[in-house]
Amino acid sequence: MELPDEILTQIFDLAADEDVIFQYGLPTVMAETAWFQNALDEWALRSPQEAVNIIQRRSYATKKAIMLTCRTWRRLGSEFLYRCLFFDNPSRLHLLCRILESDINIKNETEQSSVGLGWWTKRIHLTRYYASPNRGASQEDMCNALTTIVKHCPNLSIFVVEWPMPSATFGLVADSLFKYTRKALHTVHWHVSAEAIPKIIWALDSLPLVLAAHIEFDPPTHTTEIHESLHLGSAQNVALNLPYLQQLTLRGSFSEFLEQAVDWILPGLRNLSIDCGNSRSETPDIVGFLERHGDKLKVLDINSIPPLEVPDILELCPQLEVFSFNADWRQRRRQSNTMRLSLGSYFNETSILTHTPHPRIHTIGLHGLLYAFGVGYARIFSSEEPFRSRVVRRSNDLNFGALNRAQFPQLRCIRILSRTLLNDLNKADGPVQDDEVDGMDRWERWWDRCSESNIRLEDCTGGEFGQLPLDAEEEDIEEEEEEEGDGYSDEWEVQVPSMEENDDGIHTQELRQLIKECQAMAEERDESPFSGFIGPAFNLSSSMSSATGHSGAIADEPTSLTRPVQLQAP
Repeated sequence: MELPDEILTQIFDLAADEDVIFQYGLPTVMAETAWFQNALDEWALRSPQEAVNIIQRRSYATKKAIMLTCRTWRRLGSEFLYRCLFFDNPSRLHLLCRILESDINIKNETEQSSVGLGWWTKRIHLTRYYASPNRGASQEDMCNALTTIVKHCPNLSIFVVEWPMPSATFGLVADSLFKYTRKALHTVHWHVSAEAIPKIIWALDSLPLVLAAHIEFDPPTHTTEIHESLHLGSAQNVALNLPYLQQLTLRGSFSEFLEQAVDWILPGLRNLSIDCGNSRSETPDIVGFLERHGDKLKVLDINSIPPLEVPDILELCPQLEVFSFNADWRQRRRQSNTMRLSLGSYFNETSILTHTPHPRIHTIGLHGLLYAFGVGYARIFSSEEPFRSRVVRRSNDLNFGALNRAQFPQLRCIRILSRTLLNDLNKADGPVQDDEVDGMDRWERWWDRCSESNIRLEDCTGGEFGQLPLDAEEEDIEEEEEEEGDGYSDEWEVQVPSMEENDDGIHTQELRQLIKECQAMAEERDESPFSGFIGPAFNLSSSMSSATGHSGAIADEPTSLTRPVQLQAP
């Protein structure tokens, strides 16, 4: 049976499973991570970007298998093979250049009217790699390959390059994007040096249809003076108009860029993510940017070591629904009678995070918190500088105490965002409780606060903050305990005391007579044909598990703690 080309095309489209790959939005800090077991059989966390890379590799394997099936499938499958170009080996770029050039030359010589292979390309993704001589790719070679590939992809809508591009390389690549893809390009992910800020500005000016932009800036080189502003040239004070830009992510040394973006026209900006990395000296003018562009923001993520005034930030963002900040920041404090009554004298004051209660925020993400539970390298640092670590933990308590319905009436979820913290908790099998660190007590206080306020406390996986992955041995033990506890028994669990024959009480005699009559009726009654179904009905969950071949505990799923008493793998 031969299927029409249209039906085969739809089947191939479903098999490729590329819906996530072609989304214009980029993963944010609120995207969920996932537990997996690595090659060493150890539990680790997979970032959202790594998950997208795995999807692209799996999709490529599926499409390659389609191409190798038969000639008909190869003819139809070539469209899908070139829709997403994902590279983790730079030498493959040169091979693709030769294929695209050869395809165009053949079509020109034979005067074919069909489009080239690059016409189908919607996404180019070059993941980060470590350049070395044995990989056979210099920066100049990479630049030439990228510009050639972009020239053959007029319908390119997503362009992601995670490896750092020198200023000269980025200039040529940006020029190719403007010439060949400016009418189709909607998502860009660039990694450049701080000296390339002028070229970034002109690149954005030439791509007005961009919806999402992720830009990472490496620190200035040693030739750039630290206390001197970068030379922006003609790009300085240029008022860009980006009417369609909805998501902007900045990371690294972006102070000069953010200062220029204050005067830009960004009417559609709804999602802003700012990550200053490990910089302690550079403080971007985030408040100044929000004064111009914060009134329509829906999502705001700020991760920096230098503290910022959270009340001033939230005052500038009245439409905000999701907000993330560093819980290690020190904020102004105030006494809280409600907190004193609910948690005692230990936690009798909170930070001031709002000037007035924010009416829209329903989800808050917390960066930092590496010192809160006494695990990982932070515990070693705490023993060396105990005073500083106590100050940070105190700020953690004050900031967490401020996450209440009094300041955030619509608050429904608090998420701990640090993957490092969750990995350290898993390795330590829970928080540390000793004379130096009260990690377990702190976790229980925070959990009780959220439970009393009906607020969900999550980790970066989206699960409850108290769930850790189970090893195979622990899963088997838990399954055995559940099977033993859920088994059906015909015996009464409650023992009824016997009645003495010499008990002459009136009520006792009446009860004895009633029991005898019930026993006689039971002996005379015929056996019901449905009696075999009554017993298992009381243990429906276990019977269904045995029928489907699964036990009550699902493999590779963490065990939920109703009211945690100890943070550990159950």
